[in-house]
Amino acid sequence: MSNLFDIPLPALLGQLLLGLVNGSFYAMLSLGLAVIFGMLNIINFAHGALYMMGAFIAWMGLEYLGLNYWMMLLAAPLIVGVLGILIERLLLQWLYKLDHLYGLLLTFGITLVTEGLFRSFYGVSGNPYPVPDALQGATNLGFMVLPNYRAWVVVASVVVCLAVWALIEKTSIGATLRAGTENPKLVQAFGINVPRMITLTYAGGVALAAFAGVLAAPILQVNALMGSNLIIVVFAVVVIGGMGSILGSILTGLGLGVIEGLTKVFYPEASATVVFLIMAVVLLIRPAGLFGKEK
Repeated sequence: MSNLFDIPLPALLGQLLLGLVNGSFYAMLSLGLAVIFGMLNIINFAHGALYMMGAFIAWMGLEYLGLNYWMMLLAAPLIVGVLGILIERLLLQWLYKLDHLYGLLLTFGITLVTEGLFRSFYGVSGNPYPVPDALQGATNLGFMVLPNYRAWVVVASVVVCLAVWALIEKTSIGATLRAGTENPKLVQAFGINVPRMITLTYAGGVALAAFAGVLAAPILQVNALMGSNLIIVVFAVVVIGGMGSILGSILTGLGLGVIEGLTKVFYPEASATVVFLIMAVVLLIRPAGLFGKEK
């Protein structure tokens, strides 16, 4: 265990930034999970596989078609969103009235199939994805050198997360979505196509995962297992924040990323388990999560 005064400030701030970057991915992925669970009542275990697919689509767009990062940042979420529409219409729509376990098992099966396909074509070794020219290099802040791309990841993630939160919580569209999940028959009586609304909600949730995957591609090696390595932590984030809580997912994701980063400085042995320790404590004190509603 390290002493606070023994650690150089640049090293401490660098680890804090790394934690904030990880927290940005946790926030975006847990936000998508929270939206899907809150609106569809489905535990989407395929979220990690769709995050991986977003990164791979960006890599394939560059490798095979020469499409740059900015184009794929828009295209990959749209492609995965269309795939989400197919998944919801063909598979998930039959499970909404059943126990959560059925949705979990189905999406877990989708994960295994998706990862197996990508592993059979591309193996498990990482495929590098270059940082776009506009975001290469770093900025010297005086007390530390800040990589431009990592700063972009944090800013982009926070902006997207807050935009989704505002859409769901502060607009008439969000109010209609919430009403449609709580009382679909009443909402349909006003002429609103609830099944289509639910389908688009799932597509939007998985598109967030793909967006996070494209952001992660230049930082991580793009590989078939990158989603499975992250999804367990993201589920813990959702549980801590409160299942279905949009704001809880965002704040908890960012906060736990920072805590994990600081743990790597002061007590590295605990960095892999600190999120799960926090989850256990939170569930003992508040079973619904920090921002969840007690039933």
